[in-house]
Amino acid sequence: MKALYYITLAVSALVGLWHFFVPTMFQWYDYLPMQYENLIVGIDWTNYCFSAFLLGTSCMCLFWGRRALAGNREAMQLYVLLTAVWVFRACLALFIEPWPLEPIPAAAVGQLVASVAEAALMVCVSARFAAMLRDAG
Repeated sequence: MKALYYITLAVSALVGLWHFFVPTMFQWYDYLPMQYENLIVGIDWTNYCFSAFLLGTSCMCLFWGRRALAGNREAMQLYVLLTAVWVFRACLALFIEPWPLEPIPAAAVGQLVASVAEAALMVCVSARFAAMLRDAG
């Protein structure tokens, strides 16, 4: 469980860090009419706030790893919150709004598989934490 805890958080933190660069890497602005500056700013804020949340929360959980694994309620709850974010992401990709297969099908399938795998692994750790919290009363 310890290895799974740290691996899932490292992946989550890397995704959060990577997401800061996604708009530039994938030329998001080439697809948007430049006269809609409010739309561009809104997309930027959403992306940057999400990136900061994901990176920050993942790093906090990494720093509090010993506490969480030792049964600290608050540290475990923060991990469970992050798990809920990943489960929500996986559910979006699976059921609500799948990533379009165009222009690069492999990227869409890769994101789907990776987000579902990350969420599933985090659920395993969170289930263990839930059992620890339940046993602690």
